[in-house]
Amino acid sequence: MPFEIIRNDITKMNVDAIVNAANTALKMGGGVCGAIFNAAGYEALQIECDAIGGCKVGEAVITKGYNLPAKYIIHTVGPIWNGGNNNEEKHLINCYMNSLKLAQGNNIKSIAFPLISSGIYGYPKQKALKVALSSIERFLLENEMMVYLSVFDKKALELTEKLFESIEKYINDKYIEENYVKDRDRIIENYEIQEEQLNYKGFFQYIPKHSIKGKRKLEDVVKNLDETFSQMLLRLIDEKGKTDVETYKKANIDRKLFSKIRVDKHYKPRKTTALALAISLELNLDETKDLICKAGYALSHSSKFDIIVEYFIEEGNYNIFEINEALFAFDQSLLGV
Repeated sequence: MPFEIIRNDITKMNVDAIVNAANTALKMGGGVCGAIFNAAGYEALQIECDAIGGCKVGEAVITKGYNLPAKYIIHTVGPIWNGGNNNEEKHLINCYMNSLKLAQGNNIKSIAFPLISSGIYGYPKQKALKVALSSIERFLLENEMMVYLSVFDKKALELTEKLFESIEKYINDKYIEENYVKDRDRIIENYEIQEEQLNYKGFFQYIPKHSIKGKRKLEDVVKNLDETFSQMLLRLIDEKGKTDVETYKKANIDRKLFSKIRVDKHYKPRKTTALALAISLELNLDETKDLICKAGYALSHSSKFDIIVEYFIEEGNYNIFEINEALFAFDQSLLGV
């Protein structure tokens, strides 16, 4: 099952379990911990926590959810940031992995995490996010569970300045390019000017053609004209040497949805699903356009969502969690899920 970043109050989430960023004494604290204790009912939850007796850094314990929509609370103790040279990353990885394993052992199908240790414990948010994404991704590649990263404050998920600026520049360049093409075509049509003679501002000069990386072969396009989305997808999975499980997990979709696509050759997925599968198969931009076209979609430079996905394909970055992090930061829909 997939992973999703959402902006929500974790205490209000209707999942099987939520994760509490606890302290070693399992006492009511501030921040997320205090909010969870208050929402669950302080007295009853504290009694159960006192009976457990405590929890070491990186480990996890489970209690009932009491007044929460969630049936369970998994309490895990994150590390206090002390410069990064005191096994903070190892402990934080253990928080996620031990929580997920504990959830699995209690037949929990859906779980929501806060960004552990990124509050009063001082773990730098970008480093904390990187650990969260990599840990959850590693677990989901081998296991089935619906996992949420609940972010009440969007600032907790701000991209690194360098990446944000790079994506923003790409969006601006592509948007300008799209409008340049429209204006150029209009000028050429109205004034019967040769395309090679004209630039964006109307001056007569040669404009070099841009090469397209990874362009598909004409015979491949013609040979597979009658394929449906499902048929093309299954063919590409075989050609890329992938397995079904590897494909749907890396696409951030669940097994049931993938099964529908496999058994129904006329199945039409959502655009977010079609693009997620293209990312999973690490298709180049040309192949991606071919695949989503079979489902009736296209990539447009008038769409910020499309441009961001295109950016990552052009960069050769097919990590769907990182792509979704960027989409979230720009208030766009997420891939898969």
